[in-house]
Amino acid sequence: MSSFALDGSDASSVAGGAPLALRYPDMILLAVALPVFVLADLPLLGYAVAAVAWVVQHVVFTVARRRATTALREGDRRVALGSIAVATVLRLWIVTAPILAVGLIADREDGLAAAILSVILVTVHLAATAAARLLHPEGATS
Repeated sequence: MSSFALDGSDASSVAGGAPLALRYPDMILLAVALPVFVLADLPLLGYAVAAVAWVVQHVVFTVARRRATTALREGDRRVALGSIAVATVLRLWIVTAPILAVGLIADREDGLAAAILSVILVTVHLAATAAARLLHPEGATS
């Protein structure tokens, strides 16, 4: 696998020079969603589950990205690729398992609220990542 393919998965190199709103719009949206949930009388358990899961997966991704960057500096592409691969699968489970659990155990409305918020967060995160790569391409060639 080429070093460009591995470097290209490092969002920090792409978004490092981007404004805060482009680097963490999902986190900003998550903060804005709380008053919306309260004012609209939406299920707060759904918000809490989605928020905790989103923050945890964000931490997992940040740790994996740093480990991959360190491994690439040391010339160990297997560790870099493995870190990103494992983090990707873990992030999927970290977000979806709590949504499923709260929907089955607590209430379907809580699960639905968590699922809708998570889908919006994923969409915003992916759109911001694409925008950061388009607006700051200099990080993609490092």
